[in-house]
Amino acid sequence: MTAQPPPGLQQSHVAATRWHESGFAATGAAAFDALWGELAPVGRHARTGGYRRFAWTAADAALREWFVGAAQRRGLDVTSDRAGNLWAWWGDPDADGPGLVVGSHLDSVPDGGAFDGPLGVVSALAALDVLRAAGRRPRRPLGVAVFSDEEGARFGVACAGSRIITGALPADRARSLTDADGTTMAEAMAAGGHDPHQVGPDAETLRRIGTFVELHVEQGKGLVDEEHGEGAAVGVASAIWPHGRWRLDLRGRADHAGTTRLADRDDPMLALAAAVATARSAAERHEALATIGKLRVEPNGVNAIPSAVTAWLDARGPAERGVRSVVAAVGAAAGADPVEESFTPATDFDVVLRDRLAVLLGEVLFGDAGRPAPVLPTGAGHDAGILSAAGVPTAMLFVRNPTGVSHSPHEHAETDDCHRGVAALARVVEELG
Repeated sequence: MTAQPPPGLQQSHVAATRWHESGFAATGAAAFDALWGELAPVGRHARTGGYRRFAWTAADAALREWFVGAAQRRGLDVTSDRAGNLWAWWGDPDADGPGLVVGSHLDSVPDGGAFDGPLGVVSALAALDVLRAAGRRPRRPLGVAVFSDEEGARFGVACAGSRIITGALPADRARSLTDADGTTMAEAMAAGGHDPHQVGPDAETLRRIGTFVELHVEQGKGLVDEEHGEGAAVGVASAIWPHGRWRLDLRGRADHAGTTRLADRDDPMLALAAAVATARSAAERHEALATIGKLRVEPNGVNAIPSAVTAWLDARGPAERGVRSVVAAVGAAAGADPVEESFTPATDFDVVLRDRLAVLLGEVLFGDAGRPAPVLPTGAGHDAGILSAAGVPTAMLFVRNPTGVSHSPHEHAETDDCHRGVAALARVVEELG
């Protein structure tokens, strides 16, 4: 940063009390609240209170329009890459070298919470407002990213936008992915105004990213746990567990529920039941997590024995060997070979960057350079993990979640913790930018 630091941002030490007494903290809080209020109604389901913000839908288009408008009001230049991810730049990463990028995603799981993804995007824009209010200008280009289809709720592959541009998801496979109605990703992209023929690895976009920092609501209770979270509103990610999604194709024979003897039935729901029970027991044995949360039943009639069941297994854990053992056990119990739809190995974030941010945020959170912010792993996948695996220096910040609930309308973060997240991110941007 070229300008002299204002009060509350002196040198490299920002005590929490001094920060929150400064006008710059109020600027960040006000910016966050205004942006959050604008975004809150988009894609919210009136009955469940959850969000249905799926990729390449009308809700997604509204989210993109909101982001472009918010970025342009701040004088940022907005571009789209080959996968439809959005990038808003303060400065020119092509002329002035790779930049610092912050941001996250805006899409959701079915009936998801408000914070997963949008918290990082809103906080990034608010952090820029803090820096501007403080009269600071970054030494290198500063970008805010919105990744497309991070949740994979519509087409089944998580982090599709970042996987496409890094080459982790082949272009032909991405275009051919289908949703529950049989619409391909290519068709959905075209309807959303993005040329699917452009889809593919994007070296030009990746060259613009010198460092990526993603702020996200914590999807667990690590920061609530006093032993590990130390009462901190914000923590730093150490790693992402290995995780993946597998499909189970279970076949049977359709028949009448009221006339077919039990001994004569070929009911794939029994195989499904075995798979669900084994997912739990195998996960416990291997200290992993496993979930069957999505099904497709044919013909899906109350009085009809199914002819086929398709089930999706999500498995993750601290060790890849344990995860794959769970998947094998579930497949054996169901009598089917699990089809791997996506898998991400363990991702360790840049250690030097991680430790640097932990010390920096210790000063922001505790006013104590000798007390670093908590550092903790996560079982949740993120675009940050995909970029890290592709060689981009990457870090993540987590904002405390008081209940640990996520992917649910009950997902929550306290407003004051969100404001502290903005303060933390602004300090990170000041330091790294």
